Amino acid sequence: MSAVTFFTNPTEHRGLPGRVHLALPPEIDYCNAAELLPLVMSAARARGDGLEILVLDLSETSFMDSQGVRLINEVRHRLRPGARVRLVARPEGITSRVLELTGLRRDVPVYDNLDEAIAS
Repeated sequence: MSAVTFFTNPTEHRGLPGRVHLALPPEIDYCNAAELLPLVMSAARARGDGLEILVLDLSETSFMDSQGVRLINEVRHRLRPGARVRLVARPEGITSRVLELTGLRRDVPVYDNLDEAIAS
């Protein structure tokens, strides 16, 4: 069973149009990162020019290696101009530490909770 099985359907927030939330799987590594990229991009492209903020929710992701970082960077660079990525990660989690160590946290805003990320 692939971890991609746990990829949730994207949700849009009624009060804030142009924002899409995607909850990512519990583990992101070489086994599933390549499969996740087309799913994330498909969800983003389905919103067309209306997408302003894509929130990738890592709050339930307990393991992420360099392939997860690569996935986030690929998504950032493939989004249409003007669309931005926001991340949600538990501050004490491994995922947050990986974002810090790789420097990605400097390039992509990381929030402690979904509401803050959506409102940004």
